[in-house]
Amino acid sequence: MNEPRIIQTGLVNVDCGEGVTIMEPANIYGCRLDDGVFVGPFVEIQKQVTIGKRTRVQSHAFICELVTIGDDCFISHGAMFINDVFQTGGPAWGKPELWKRTTIGNNVSIGTNATILPVSICDNVVVGAGSVVTKDITKPGIYAGNPARFIRDL
Repeated sequence: MNEPRIIQTGLVNVDCGEGVTIMEPANIYGCRLDDGVFVGPFVEIQKQVTIGKRTRVQSHAFICELVTIGDDCFISHGAMFINDVFQTGGPAWGKPELWKRTTIGNNVSIGTNATILPVSICDNVVVGAGSVVTKDITKPGIYAGNPARFIRDL
């Protein structure tokens, strides 16, 4: 029987502002967490991610490379960010030139188990639980569904 290769999770090369709280276990590396950020347990935040002031990332969220999240945001439990849209018909297999960026504005709340593809979301948006955001959101308001659609103003 072969022994498995074990890689421990933890914090590596994380640039933290003042008052950052990280609950363990977490796997966070090569990113920037601004002042007052809270990260719940079982979260992965990959390199080249920036998270703005006072943003909360709840448990089991996954924030992949090339994501920028603004100030005063709420990323709920199990939210997933995607940077590989399988543009060649399958996974990019670690080729970052095939990945796309995601930008989240300020005061954005992303509901439990929402999936965010590479898009831009403006300020003052709520994305409902379980929604899949496939296109840019340019108007403040509440969005929900698969694909996410405008529901109403805030």
